[in-house]
Amino acid sequence: MRDLGPSPVSPPVSPPVSPPSAASPVSRSLSRAQSPRPEPPAGSGHGHGARPGRAGSGTGKSQQRRGRRGRAGTGRAPGGLGCPRCHIGVARSGVPAVPKRGASCPEAGCQLSGTGMDAPTPLPTLIRKKRDGERLEDAEIRSFVRGVTEGTVQQGQIGAMLMAIRLRGMDAGETLALTQAMASSGRTMAWPPAWHGLVVDKHSTGGVGDKVSLALAPALAACGCKVPMISGRGLGHTGGTLDKLEAIPGFRVSQSPEEMRHILERVGCCIVGQSAELVPADRVLYGLRDVTATVDSLPLITASILSKKAAERLSALVLDVKFGGAALYPTQESARELAQSLVEVGTQLGIRTAALLTRMEQPLGRAVGNALEVLEALQCLGGSGPSDLRHLVTVLGGVLLWQCGMEQGPEQGRERLARALDDGSALGKFEAMLGAQGVPPETARELCAGTPARRRQLLGQAEVCEELPVLQEGWVQQVRALPLARVLHHLGAGRARAGDPVNLRVGAELLVGTGQHLRAGQPWLRLHHEGTLSAQARRELQDALCLAPEPPRDLPPLVAETILPSGSVRDSQ
Repeated sequence: MRDLGPSPVSPPVSPPVSPPSAASPVSRSLSRAQSPRPEPPAGSGHGHGARPGRAGSGTGKSQQRRGRRGRAGTGRAPGGLGCPRCHIGVARSGVPAVPKRGASCPEAGCQLSGTGMDAPTPLPTLIRKKRDGERLEDAEIRSFVRGVTEGTVQQGQIGAMLMAIRLRGMDAGETLALTQAMASSGRTMAWPPAWHGLVVDKHSTGGVGDKVSLALAPALAACGCKVPMISGRGLGHTGGTLDKLEAIPGFRVSQSPEEMRHILERVGCCIVGQSAELVPADRVLYGLRDVTATVDSLPLITASILSKKAAERLSALVLDVKFGGAALYPTQESARELAQSLVEVGTQLGIRTAALLTRMEQPLGRAVGNALEVLEALQCLGGSGPSDLRHLVTVLGGVLLWQCGMEQGPEQGRERLARALDDGSALGKFEAMLGAQGVPPETARELCAGTPARRRQLLGQAEVCEELPVLQEGWVQQVRALPLARVLHHLGAGRARAGDPVNLRVGAELLVGTGQHLRAGQPWLRLHHEGTLSAQARRELQDALCLAPEPPRDLPPLVAETILPSGSVRDSQ
């Protein structure tokens, strides 16, 4: 195994950033967007293509009855439905106030604030403006996102705007406005005041064998954090956290915001899929980015990631931005550009944000494939498992514990998280999370406390398990992640497009590590699959094993840099 070295972050004298003060423009603009917002009243037209402020906006008798009853838990006056977006208004004679044609909402943070609610800028004008390299105003960006959310714009127009953004880019202010508008396109989470400063999350740009979330979320919960982790599914050669968890019988990734809060109260962490109620604009834009070749747009990636985190109302966020042959970004420089964008916008949103640049040339850990990665995550939660996986889990968690003020520095945070892995408290939280998300108690208990053989039996095994031999003697320089992941993808472990089924039992176990000397004929890979492995697939797998006559020298650290909100970059040691 490679020498990972000490933590890449040196403890600073003071926390990296403070959230914007109550008087700051960013804080004011988000105050409304980050408060729980009721669903729009029937007849308002929101979400059905109607334009706010026109006929059908809610002046009938049924709407008056709803107005007199008020809306529970919103703190609004009964009948206060003046703005169809945030429902601010003044009731007169029991009749909800309806905005006049072309009026604006006075509430800071509402998407209709200052826009002229009945007079949005025509989308072709906005597309032309961005196409020509001009800057979009905040109100224009809100208008675009509102049309996307309400379904009043054509897919071709959305695609044209995405391509204009991809080609012309957005400055930091535009990216922030897009993120805010997307975050407020749906519901946002609401947490008890006692959780202030403790709500944290982590996001990874995706890799091969990346099962960090499965160990990190319960370990953070064991340290006293609240972790409402919203994760995704695998696509292409990269795996997805939700697919891994669904290898566990009974695990339910679909949880409402109310269920999430209940699980956090009981356990301290949950790992769920994106609810249809949270950031609906991102669902539309994310689906179209793939078919319009705009997946790699920096502002679109930034807004997609951070809009969901803003809707979670996080206190702190750490980002694992991967680079290398099996990552979205091939070079450290390109990954750094994304990381700096994410840290800058996240900080402006009032979230204490930091990013780690990590290498993705080789698989993380020794297991690749959904069920096999759950088994390896359980090893990490039990204080063992591959050293590179444990290193990344503790470094990411240490930064989060530092950011939310629970430890004086990232190194102290790393040590505290390691103790949670070693003393069994993290594994206990994982078992509790499984039970809270639908896994039968006996299954959760046996999975966490059972033997390796019993764990494999519970998760299921592929029909075929075979080992590949080393073809020639040599020293392992690396095992390339991309060809390995591609073969597994073709064997059914991954999906080519959203919605495709995956075989959760297909995967591979690395039996060797970097710097190890191998003899010809020695097994180096254990493959789990459901059928015959083609000769071409065997050749591709053998090409993934890189050998040389001499042992490797100067192995680079797993974590290359840590980027902080101040813009400083800390090199890994």
